[in-house]
Order: sequence, then structure tokens, then C-alpha cells
Amino acid sequence: MHVGDRPVTGPDPDRGVVFQQPALYPWLSVRQNVEFGPKVRGVARAERTAEADRLLTMVGLDHLGGRRPYELSGGQQQRAQIARVLINDPRIILMDEPFGALDALTRENLQGELLTLWRDRRKTVLFVTHSIDEALLLGTRVLVMGTRPGRIIYDRPTAFKTGLGDVPFTAIRAAPEFTAMRDEVAQHIYTTHATP
Repeated sequence: MHVGDRPVTGPDPDRGVVFQQPALYPWLSVRQNVEFGPKVRGVARAERTAEADRLLTMVGLDHLGGRRPYELSGGQQQRAQIARVLINDPRIILMDEPFGALDALTRENLQGELLTLWRDRRKTVLFVTHSIDEALLLGTRVLVMGTRPGRIIYDRPTAFKTGLGDVPFTAIRAAPEFTAMRDEVAQHIYTTHATP
């Protein structure tokens, strides 16, 4: 497997992963969790602390940097995990259903934050979700995986400019193009996963 022209031989700070359940170290503070990658790489303390503070402010956790992960809500833990990935400035961010276990309001807030981060930093994000709406709202391209064997059965760019402006999700969901593409994606999913 290659990323660009480089073979993948193991973990690399060029690739960051945001898991479905926050994978924060419970014995470290939120700030220490965010600083962990640069610390392991030998980045000077003042530099990594300044960058951690900047990212904690960006994800709205600047007032919680001294707390332990268990003192945060699920949404706050996910934001801390996103900051911990971003501090390494990876070219590619892999997100495995990062908002799946959150309540609807927190989920929508974090979707908006992710779009803002993507718009500002232009990272490649591979986002796995079972929510068609989420895929269409966040994606610039939607892929549907089939089963037995796993393969791509649908691959289309989205027709929405969600991350390029301040268009509210409700306006996008109300657009006829959104409804048509949601139905198209659903048809591919249901046809592929229907039992014979």
C-alpha cells in the first residue's frame, strides 16, 4: 500500500486517526494528550505547548486543558482527539465514525467544526459513516462499499458546497439535489445489502 509515492510501512505522523470512541490517555490532562505526539517526536516544550494551546482554542477547549479526559463530555473528548491529531499536521486524516455515539446537537456542531477545519487547512479526510446525510453534508465525494467481497460500488462527487461557505445544513438538506442524491445513495446501499 502507498500514500502518494511513499510505501506505508508503519505509523507515521503524516497520517492521523480519529476513532469512533475517543482514545485519549486517561492519566494525562487534555493538554498533555494533545501534546503527546510532538513530545514523542522531540519537539521543544515551549513550541508544543503553544501549538496545543492554539488548537485547544480552535476546538473550543482552551478552558479545559488542565482537566482529565473523564471530566469531559463525549463531544469535548472528540474535540480533544481531533486537536491531538491536528497537532501533528498530518496530510491525511482518517475518521472512523467519530460522531456516531454523540447526541444530535453535538454531532451537528462537530460536523460544522470539521467543515471549518477542512476549509481552513485543506487536509485530505477519509470519513467513514453509516449516515447518508452525514456523508453528503461533509463529503466532496461519496463512496459506498459493497459486501462479500468488500468493494466500491458507488463513487460520485457531491453537488454541494457545504465546506466552502456558511450555508446552514438545513438549507442544504432542503435542496432538491440533496434529496435526489440521498435517494440515489440509499438505493445503492439497499440494493447491495438486500438479502436474496
